[in-house]
Amino acid sequence: MTRLELSIAWRYLRSRRGSRLLSLISVIAIGGVLVGVSALIVIMGVMNGMQRDLREKILVGSPDVRVLPYGDAMRLANWREIRERVSASPGVVKAAPYVATQALVRNPAGYPSGAQIVGIEPAGTAGADVTAIRDHAILGDFSFRRAGVSLPGAVLGKLLASKLNSFPGDTIIMLVAAGLDMNASTGAVIPREDSLVVSGVFETGMFDYDDSYMYIDLATAQRFAGLGDDVTGIEVSTGDRGVAPIVADSLRTQLGSYPVFTRDWQEQNRSLFQALKLERLGMAVILLLIVVVAAFNIVSTLTMVVADKTREIGILRAMGMPARSIRRIFFYQGLVVGAVGTGGGLLLGLLVAVALEKYQLIRLDPSIYMIDHLPVTMEISDVVVTVIASLSVAALATLYPAAQAARLYPVEAIRHE
Repeated sequence: MTRLELSIAWRYLRSRRGSRLLSLISVIAIGGVLVGVSALIVIMGVMNGMQRDLREKILVGSPDVRVLPYGDAMRLANWREIRERVSASPGVVKAAPYVATQALVRNPAGYPSGAQIVGIEPAGTAGADVTAIRDHAILGDFSFRRAGVSLPGAVLGKLLASKLNSFPGDTIIMLVAAGLDMNASTGAVIPREDSLVVSGVFETGMFDYDDSYMYIDLATAQRFAGLGDDVTGIEVSTGDRGVAPIVADSLRTQLGSYPVFTRDWQEQNRSLFQALKLERLGMAVILLLIVVVAAFNIVSTLTMVVADKTREIGILRAMGMPARSIRRIFFYQGLVVGAVGTGGGLLLGLLVAVALEKYQLIRLDPSIYMIDHLPVTMEISDVVVTVIASLSVAALATLYPAAQAARLYPVEAIRHE
């Protein structure tokens, strides 16, 4: 009797007087599901996109794993020996030393700006390209050399270069207080001042990097930071960020005899990614409630249909239609509402998501959000879970009105006014 049941369910969805159009209450029920599903898909895509975009931008200058020394001085003395052991470890693709410090940078006119100084090995050094920062040079390169100039080279973030009005070929002055002694007479630290030439400019799209980071040669950074032959730590590339935590644990065990510890990229940015996960979960729960509210529309719609079609249900029962067929009629009716609403919401949500990503319709202030537009990334698993959840909620919403219709006694239903 499936075909007959489907036919009756479809007729109950339509408006009266033989019209083939859906009734207003059916349209409202479908619209509620459509809005809920489309909103859920778009928001899930936005949260995925923000997490992916922030992760990619953060990891432009941040390695998969860092090997760092214990102690307040943050000096890794025997780093060459440790790097050899790290490079030979399973899962490690590349390993390179780095120096991190802070400085005050100013142009010849005297305008100062704080900067994060990172010392790395020049481009072309075997195994030096642990991070992808070298791929983001828009002017010059990371060789830290400028033809005809003997000064050490520096590669600035685009926004930092703009603030200093210093571009390749221009000279800048760096003042560093790290590793210096205080003046015995005044008790003040005398900063080291030295000149560099801008050899390149990079742009990552992440405000923090572009606005405050400056890369210099490793040997120059060691001298400026007063580290001698020591470094701040070792950067490690695993080739697959998914296995970075496993590699970090393995390195921690292998290097147990050294006064060092390891931190993978998730630990380095734990607070940010935990906040994004929590926000994503919260938004998903809130928007799923829209689908639940839409399910109440389905319940009310089917309840009204049961009340309106009581005589017809009684006639069908009197003609021999079993109670289970009556239940299936209303189950099919609710399922059609849920399926049409889910399908429409899926299509609308995907169209909006694609438009947001392709045309970058919503612009953001990178100084606040670290990204310049609202990114959207759709994951098949999220879409599948949303569709299944929506159809399940719609199916559950039919249980009560379908049971009410199936419990009607034929005689009492026919007498119903």
